[in-house]
Order: sequence, then C-alpha cells, then structure tokens
Amino acid sequence: MPSGRTHDQITLWCLPLVIGITYGLTRSPVITAITTIAYLVGGLMLGPDLDIHSIQYKRWGPIRWIWLPYQIALPHRSRFSHGPLIGTALRVIYLAVWIALLGLISVEILNALWDAQLSSSSLSNTFVYLINHYLTEWFAILIGLEIGAMSHSISDFMSSYFTRKKRRQKKRRH
Repeated sequence: MPSGRTHDQITLWCLPLVIGITYGLTRSPVITAITTIAYLVGGLMLGPDLDIHSIQYKRWGPIRWIWLPYQIALPHRSRFSHGPLIGTALRVIYLAVWIALLGLISVEILNALWDAQLSSSSLSNTFVYLINHYLTEWFAILIGLEIGAMSHSISDFMSSYFTRKKRRQKKRRH
C-alpha cells in the first residue's frame, strides 16, 4: 500500500489532469476552481484513510477527534471507507452531521448571549436555498471530492494488485 506521502504526491500529480479535464468539459473557470478545490480536499483531507490514524486524520489538527467514532465504526479499507461513491458519501454525511450539530449549538449560544433570534428552521431554509440555487456548484464539489478519494483508492488497489501478482510469480518460480 502506498504511504500517506505517496498518496499526497499522486493527488498533486493528478491535479493538472483534473483541472484540464474539468475545464475542457465545462469551459467554466468557476466550476473548474470549485472542482479542483474539492478534489484537493478529497485527496488531502477527506479521503478514505480517515478510518485510521493517517496523515489525512492528523491534518484535522485539534478537531481530528471528530473522526474517532468513524474509525471505530469502519474497518480499514472496507467498502464503506474506500469504496467508490459510498465511501465519499459516508464521509460527507458524517461530516455534515457534525457541521449541523455545531450549527445548532452555535444558534443556541448566539441566541442566549446576544439575542440573535436565529432558529434551526432559518438555518434549514438557508441550506435548502443554497442547494436549490447552486446545484451545479454542489455537484462540482461532490465530483471533486469523489475524484480525490478515488485517486487514493485506485492507488491502493493497484499497489495491492501488483504485490499479489509479484507473490504469485515468485511462487511459480520456486
């Protein structure tokens, strides 16, 4: 399996390809930038190795503890952490739950301290508005996150495949 540093290098080596393909398909500098940033986040911060104490996990710094329940719940390299689509979807949903929880707590604190008159329904309405009016941008974010995660999972798969192939060839020689 490639090391965390190797995964980072693969993410950065593929960056020009992601930029070129995205711009070629969309002809939009904005969508290209959004997809590219999401790709980097997916490859460097929100990738499959959050299921272990990895370099991705450590990059979360003082809030990395939020990933401990995720690590306990998912075995390393399971289809739920490293699988196409489902792995990224689970990490995004998991992080969204933490963000929603933080948002609700923040609303309560702001209302208590400064009578901000915020509500969970106003946050929900804002979120629904953002989803409805920026659907293309949200889609670009999800695609970028998935491509970033897949660069990791594909390199893991290829490394394991070639390691197994080498072992079989050695067995055949002996």
